[in-house]
Amino acid sequence: MKYVLILLDGMADYPIQKLNGKTPLEFAFTPAMDAIAKSSEIGLVRTVPDGFKAGSDVANLGVLGYDVHTCYTGRSPLEALSIGINMQDDDLALRANLVTLSNEREYDQKTMLDYSAGEISTDEARVLLDDLSAHLKSQSFAQSFELHCGISYRHCLILKHSSPNEILTPPHDILDKRIADYLPSGGQSALLLSLMKASYEFLSKHSINLEREANGKRPANSLWFWGEGTKPNIQSFEKKYGKRCAMISAVDLLKGIAIGSGMMVLEVEGATGTLDTNFDGKAQSAIDALESGIADVCMIHLEATDECGHQGDVDGKVKAIELIDEKIISKVLGYFESKSEPISLLIMPDHYTPISKRTHTGEPVPYMLYTSSRALGSNKSYSEQAARDSKILFENPWELTERFLSL
Repeated sequence: MKYVLILLDGMADYPIQKLNGKTPLEFAFTPAMDAIAKSSEIGLVRTVPDGFKAGSDVANLGVLGYDVHTCYTGRSPLEALSIGINMQDDDLALRANLVTLSNEREYDQKTMLDYSAGEISTDEARVLLDDLSAHLKSQSFAQSFELHCGISYRHCLILKHSSPNEILTPPHDILDKRIADYLPSGGQSALLLSLMKASYEFLSKHSINLEREANGKRPANSLWFWGEGTKPNIQSFEKKYGKRCAMISAVDLLKGIAIGSGMMVLEVEGATGTLDTNFDGKAQSAIDALESGIADVCMIHLEATDECGHQGDVDGKVKAIELIDEKIISKVLGYFESKSEPISLLIMPDHYTPISKRTHTGEPVPYMLYTSSRALGSNKSYSEQAARDSKILFENPWELTERFLSL
């Protein structure tokens, strides 16, 4: 049996007036998902336990069958693994977003305009981070720190000899809000705020940002810290489930989870995590990994649905779902069915990213479980409402993972 987990990040949503009262999933043209819904099990699964923030870190660990109560130490440490940072036991990792702030004179009076600085390119970000790091190291900061470049706007700050005692806010939670009420507090917040202010003073004058503004693009004019945590300890996926798993994602977080759990990370040229990602390449990479026998399970992570949710882009979210249906689900399923090879699919989001809220919410998410070997249910289509109507609810996500991998 081949196992493919197709994760549409943040896909789940609420009914939208512009879509005639339908969710993006209900409104989208999804013939591949509709076809398998007729013999699939559809239900709900709680991926974010009570007491945890509704983040992709917690939710994706749950989707992969881990109990976050026992292994979760924060988001940024997982991303640090992906970047190749060898964390020490007393290191503190923090996500360092390159963001766009408004240009008020006082830092705390600025507004969060864009958590991704216009989805700045990795090449531009690397130059900005290298120059900023050199500049900050020339200043007099009492605490030692390291800035590491990741992908696009997603980067990492390491504080030495530290522990997570700060209250930090994800920038995508405060879009179009004044930042005064969301600045770091507690722990080493004074240092973090000093670094953020110094980054604005330097980056707002950097030639790359001046050129971006001249071309009508948003400048990456400040660092913003969040997602703090210490060195993670995740059980090997293969030891836990007796199957080799490969991860396909453009996002450092998912790659970090894969590295931490001993999975293979498959790199796909042109994978961006947005609507322009290489959907075809991701599908082909999964097919190749499963056919060659290097993996028994393949997780294909698609970020575009989440990005569009954060941006309030209704049309983009619908388009992302349609592209995933056409270029991922249809292609993977079609290939193995043409070879008469048994295949099982688990299709689901990790959390809700509603257009109306532009941030994550933590209610149970809809899943669809399909296997070519037998019918698991009978449904007209896959949707949030269909999942609620099923009355099926997995309170513990690992129970769904175990069911999927036992088909």
